Amino acid sequence: MAAVAGPARGAGPGGPFRRYLARLGALRAQPGAERSAGGRRTELHLLFDQLISENCGPAAAAAGPSVQACQLVHFEQEHLVSKVCQLIHHLLNRFQYLQDLLGKTGLLVQFSDPAQPDVELRRAAVHSMANLCLSVPGQPCLDEPYRSICFQTFLSVLQSSKTSNVDDIAFCMNRRKKSKGKQKKGEFAEEGKEDLCDTGNESNHGADMLKLNLENSSCLDPRACASDVARVPAGKDPLPSHGSSWKRISSSESEYSDAEGGIQSKMRSYQAKVRQGALACFLSAIKSIEKRVLYGYWSAFVPDAPGIGSPQSVTLMTIALKDPSPKTRACSLQVLSAILEGSKQFLSIAEDANDHKRAFTPFSVTIASSIRELHRCLLLALVAESSSQTLTQIIKVLALLVKGYFSMAQSYLLELGEVACKCMEETDPSIQLHGAKLLEELGTGVVQQHKPDSAVAPEKRVPVSMVVTFWTMMLNGPLPGALQNSQHATLQTSACDALSSILPEAFGSLQNDQQILCITLLLGLNHSETPLVKAAAVRALGVYILFSCLRQDVMFVADTANAILNSLHDKSPSVRAKAAWSLGNLTDTLIVNMETMGQSFQEEFSDLLLLKMLRSATEASKDKDKVKSNAVRALGNLLHFLQPCHVAHPRFREAIEESLQALVSTVQSEATMKVRWNACYALGNVFKNSALPLGEAAWTTQAYSALSSVVKSCKNFKVRIKSAMALSIPDRRECYGATEQFCQIWSALVEALQKSEDTEDFVEFKYSASLRTQVCQALLHLLSLAQGADLPLIWETVAADGDAIRSYIVQYMKSGVEDSEAGTHTDLCGRERLLRGAVEHLRGIEEEPEGRAGGRVSAYLEGILSNHMTELTEA
Repeated sequence: MAAVAGPARGAGPGGPFRRYLARLGALRAQPGAERSAGGRRTELHLLFDQLISENCGPAAAAAGPSVQACQLVHFEQEHLVSKVCQLIHHLLNRFQYLQDLLGKTGLLVQFSDPAQPDVELRRAAVHSMANLCLSVPGQPCLDEPYRSICFQTFLSVLQSSKTSNVDDIAFCMNRRKKSKGKQKKGEFAEEGKEDLCDTGNESNHGADMLKLNLENSSCLDPRACASDVARVPAGKDPLPSHGSSWKRISSSESEYSDAEGGIQSKMRSYQAKVRQGALACFLSAIKSIEKRVLYGYWSAFVPDAPGIGSPQSVTLMTIALKDPSPKTRACSLQVLSAILEGSKQFLSIAEDANDHKRAFTPFSVTIASSIRELHRCLLLALVAESSSQTLTQIIKVLALLVKGYFSMAQSYLLELGEVACKCMEETDPSIQLHGAKLLEELGTGVVQQHKPDSAVAPEKRVPVSMVVTFWTMMLNGPLPGALQNSQHATLQTSACDALSSILPEAFGSLQNDQQILCITLLLGLNHSETPLVKAAAVRALGVYILFSCLRQDVMFVADTANAILNSLHDKSPSVRAKAAWSLGNLTDTLIVNMETMGQSFQEEFSDLLLLKMLRSATEASKDKDKVKSNAVRALGNLLHFLQPCHVAHPRFREAIEESLQALVSTVQSEATMKVRWNACYALGNVFKNSALPLGEAAWTTQAYSALSSVVKSCKNFKVRIKSAMALSIPDRRECYGATEQFCQIWSALVEALQKSEDTEDFVEFKYSASLRTQVCQALLHLLSLAQGADLPLIWETVAADGDAIRSYIVQYMKSGVEDSEAGTHTDLCGRERLLRGAVEHLRGIEEEPEGRAGGRVSAYLEGILSNHMTELTEA
């Protein structure tokens, strides 16, 4: 084969590359006695390193010495063998050999042609193609034309039928190489659609051979057929070629000796490998193509009705239920897992309507039928399966199915609960773990269904009584044991996550001893030395603290607070992050209790614990962003929760000052947007506490200055929205401090309004309307509180930018759209009342001597209101 060399450095006569090759060519294999083995090895090492370091050279000059390098190095010299392989790979990558191998008349293309009579040569050619498709780190992949040639070759051979002169084992080996080649190819962006169909055909071929094998076998149970294969140890020497009627099998592919197995055993083994190769190729295709393309082939691989009669259509579940090879069954379930991964949006179109009376079956009904059939088949597979590896895969698929479409799974809730229980009772740790994960998905599905904003109608939700029965079964079963299994930390972690997914209403209906059991286990696991377990336990406590049946229990709140604070000082960042999240939930509960139970709860809650929480949250606000985002949320709630007695207490005074400084510095920092968003929200919570000296203390100026700066200039509009919201929270003019400070806030909001459309990030642009809504509301709020001394500076702004302000306020009045990002839920009438209230307040102020010098701001606003009412009347 002639190779064409690329541009060579040192390719000319006397160049370094030629000299190194000449030195290699001069070496001859010599007995160890004539030459020091150590000296020869050192010389070869240096020579190979020098050749590898060269970029390229003449191809013709390299071929012979490369062969000689193989002759000079013995197999036991592993390091040198590795160097020779690197050298050959280096030379192949430097020379333009691909055209000679994979061109239209290339050798590999010719040898892999279906008309090639030598099956062994054909198999070797396809094997070589498969290896060429491997991507080597740091090296370029095959160009698109060569990838396409390899792909088409694999397809044509896979779709070809066995000829009479080829025995079954050789045929299976050949098909296995094609599947491996397609799997290694790794580029399915364009070829994926065609490959999905073809790998399905290959699976069908394997199933056809399976059917024939079962019909000719005396074994009635297909699972028992696998036992013959399982008993034969792997790694035996190949059969001698002269003693067999089939093609010679390489040692790397032969797993059975003549004494330990016959042709039938080998046949079953290679048929299984064909099916496994097809499924592995299918898995690669699924991972490489877009989901929207994949779901177009859903019905080709997922059954939508029980198979009746014979022959049955071959689907992934057919293989999972009936294939004699446990590994093949596991492979089919892996493929099904990949299909179901991230399928929630697709499965949401399912319409479970058994009584539809239409002339055709809608696709939504077909999807629902396939989900129901998957549940049925997977539960059957659980009963029949004996392989722990395959059982694990079945549980994983069930969990993904529950996650993707819980509405169907709820019909099997108690049955799936029994499955989770049995899995956690198994001795295999992997089965136990995935049983706990299945339990978590079931619990999460129920919780999501019962949320206030759930789209599921109340009558279609799982009844709370059934959920109570479900969790009673879990708590009387293996779940407590899994939580206490200190030898299996991952299982404990998943069990904690599962226990946190209990429906709050169901928890309140559990027996008292079961509630105490859950709380005791979680409080105990919060002291675990394993970070994963501790993080899961403190997160679960953060979920429980929101339960209405627990949050009013002062003792539980105090115990949970101490546990969370313990984890907040853990050395593991993941534990601290979960603890900060739970602390945020805990402080949310304090605010809810303050609003519902009044001062009684505040007085009953420990002052010492409250001070400890305040100091810990302040310290956590200096941690990493994942901790800081929830720490500042907790600070805002804690400062809102304080009573006048706390504010006046000397021990609290310093802690309050430090916490407020932490919030202000976080707002002004370069932290992530989520952290700053929460910090602005926290300052808004602080402003709600009338016990704090807002407008008088020095930190007030710093807080308003930070928020005013952010509302004008922050790149993230959601942060601006929250800062504008915080600036509109104080309900008394005294809270805004002196006239100069009040007017600075007014000017900042006017500037923020004018810059509300200035952004280079299109993602932020969609929040601009929400920002204008909140800023307009803040401006009207300030006007409704303004004093006579404030009006001159306000009038200056109106005189300079009145037209722009008017257009934004008119737009605000017209858009009665509720905006969740802005936090405004005022309808059109509410906005009119706000504007009318500002007009009436200003009219009264302007009649006073101090307010007359401020122009007629009320007339300006009254004009806006009058025009708005006229437009409404005309409409």
